[in-house]
Amino acid sequence: MGITAVVFDMDGVLLDSEPVWEGVRRAYVAEKGGQWLPDTQQRLMGMSTQEWSEYLSGELGVREPPQTVAREVIDRMSEHYEDGVPLLPGAVEAVQRMSERWPLGLASSSPRRLIDAVLGRTGLIEFFTVTFSTEEVDRGKPAPDVYTEVATFLRKQADECAAIEDSSNGLRSAHAAGMRVIAAPRPEYPPAPDALALATRVISGLDELTPALVGD
Repeated sequence: MGITAVVFDMDGVLLDSEPVWEGVRRAYVAEKGGQWLPDTQQRLMGMSTQEWSEYLSGELGVREPPQTVAREVIDRMSEHYEDGVPLLPGAVEAVQRMSERWPLGLASSSPRRLIDAVLGRTGLIEFFTVTFSTEEVDRGKPAPDVYTEVATFLRKQADECAAIEDSSNGLRSAHAAGMRVIAAPRPEYPPAPDALALATRVISGLDELTPALVGD
């Protein structure tokens, strides 16, 4: 069966937000007396709010309970977005192109509060039939839960959906759900080779994301 829906990740695909997340969380960990590890950013990409707040609180030595960690970090991210949403070049146009042919879903590791803020401020919300945060499922990426939930809401089989992802955990999540995976990796945060190998197509920018490429 051909593709009948497209599901976007948000951070790193539509937004140049991974550097913002890294900067905010790095500063927070340092402020709280914790230690940022060499593989921390790669591990964090795709984690749900509960997962990354527990990771910062426990493994990185932040001396605050996870609920406090999550609230304070998300507050700082929200403040950044109030100053401007860092949309990646071609993001709006790519979403518009896809929406002209297929219903769209969003499967993001960002908390609901930030998803709604970003999509509302950019006007992208009008193009999405459904949006889900990993906060709203049992497990974050690389587990398939958030992609499975989006497909169910869209009333599609997972293998009818194409997913646009950038990170190792995101690529693994969409693939584990059974979706056709298109990789749009950020050069600053390259995915692991084994994760990138799960993608059917790899693009270097959103201008390359066309209905012909997705449906081919």
